[in-house]
Amino acid sequence: MSIILAILTYVAYAFIIIMYGRKAIKYAKMPLHLRWDLYPVIHKNRRNHGGSHYDDLEWWKKPRRRRFIESILFILKDNFYLGEYFHQNRGYWFVLFPWHVGFILIITLHVLCFFAALTMVFGLPVSAESPNIFGRVFYYSVLITGVGSFLTGSFGSIGMIIKRLTNRDLRAYASPMNYFNYLFLLALFLSGFCTWYFFDPTFSGYMQFWKGLITLSPINVELASAIHIVLFALVLVYLPFTRSMHYITRFFAFLWVNWDDKPNLKGSEIEKKVQRCLNQPLSWSAPHIRSGQKWADLAIEMNFPSSVETKQ
Repeated sequence: MSIILAILTYVAYAFIIIMYGRKAIKYAKMPLHLRWDLYPVIHKNRRNHGGSHYDDLEWWKKPRRRRFIESILFILKDNFYLGEYFHQNRGYWFVLFPWHVGFILIITLHVLCFFAALTMVFGLPVSAESPNIFGRVFYYSVLITGVGSFLTGSFGSIGMIIKRLTNRDLRAYASPMNYFNYLFLLALFLSGFCTWYFFDPTFSGYMQFWKGLITLSPINVELASAIHIVLFALVLVYLPFTRSMHYITRFFAFLWVNWDDKPNLKGSEIEKKVQRCLNQPLSWSAPHIRSGQKWADLAIEMNFPSSVETKQ
C-alpha cells in the first residue's frame, strides 16, 4: 500500500505541474490581445485629478514607472477576497468565499507539509516542543492551515450545493460538473477532517508520509489517511480539466490585458505581433467577408490602414 500511495502522489504532482505549465505556455504564446485600458491601473503613478500618463505630452517617450509588488498584491486580493461577488450577491459570496479559501488552504497545507518534512529530513523536529523555532512554526502552520481548510472547505462545499439547488437563477447556470466538483471536494475535505480528528490530530503521521516521499522511503499510514491521500492525488489529476486554471490566468488578464500600457513604437515587439496578427488568414466568412483573406486585406477593403500606425 505504501508504494502505491507514493507512486500515485508522485504521478499526481508531476501531472498537474506539466499540465498547468503547458497551459500557461499556451496562453503566453497566444496572439496579441486587444487593449482594455481599464482604470485604475495599479502600477501607474497616482494623479490627484485621476486620469493616467496618457494625459502627458509625448507620453510614449517617457519612462513608465511600475509598482510591481502593489500590482501582485492587488491580484492576490482579487483572487482571495472575491470582492465582486461580495458587492453583487453577498449571500452567494458567504458560501463561495469559504469554498475558495478551503481549496487554497488545502493546497497550502500540502506545500507546508513538504517543507516541514524537508525540515525533518535535515534533523530538525517539527512539534509544539521543538527546540528550533522553524520546527514550531511549521508545526502550528500545518495545524492551523489543515484544520482551517477542512472546516471552511466543508462548509463552503455544502453551502454551494444548497445555494445552487435552492436559488433559481444560480440553478439555471449550474452544470453537472459544478455539482460533481462540489461533491468531490467535499469528500476531500471531510476525509481530511476525519483523519485529523480521529487519527492524526497533530498531522505528524502525514508529515512522516511526506518525509518518506522525500527520502524515497514510503511508509504505511492509517486507512483514513490513505483515503485522503488518494482523494487529493485524484483531485490534482482532475484540476487541469476544470476551470481552476483561472487562479493563474487572472495574472495574465490583469498584467497583459487590463493593465498593458506598453506603447506601440515603430520596430517594437508589439508592432511585430500586430503584423503577425494581420497576416493571419480568416477562417470564417460573411456577406462582407471572404474566407481565406488575410486580416490586412480585410482592413484595406474596409478602408482601415493595412499597417498599424506607430508613434515616432
